[in-house]
Amino acid sequence: MFEKIGSFFSLRDDESEDVYDGEPLGPSRVVPLTKSSRRAAAEVGLFSPRSFADVVEIADALRARQVVIVNLQNADRALLQRVVDFTSGVAYTIDGKIQKLAESIYLVVPAGVVVNAEGMRDAMMAGTLEFVTK
Repeated sequence: MFEKIGSFFSLRDDESEDVYDGEPLGPSRVVPLTKSSRRAAAEVGLFSPRSFADVVEIADALRARQVVIVNLQNADRALLQRVVDFTSGVAYTIDGKIQKLAESIYLVVPAGVVVNAEGMRDAMMAGTLEFVTK
């Protein structure tokens, strides 16, 4: 009787155990189900806010994991300071980073985005990037 119960619950020692030795068992067939786990084309948002109300669009773009460039060259000093402060706060809350590229131009990236900025600052200062207005 106990032998039947033991075999039902696999308590017998005569069964071999499958041991994983670290070798891959075959190609992975795991497919991400969420939209955020799939790789999508990176988008860059360019913003030139004219009033403080325009920062909502910047925050929405960052929350959508877009890279954002904020051009404040035509803004007065008070607006520039408020926009930079607000955008820095948004970047902090999403674990992003903000970087000054040139006078009154800022790059804001969400978490996990790596920026290879080699030569970018020089190109902006030389005026060879199209979004720089003088």
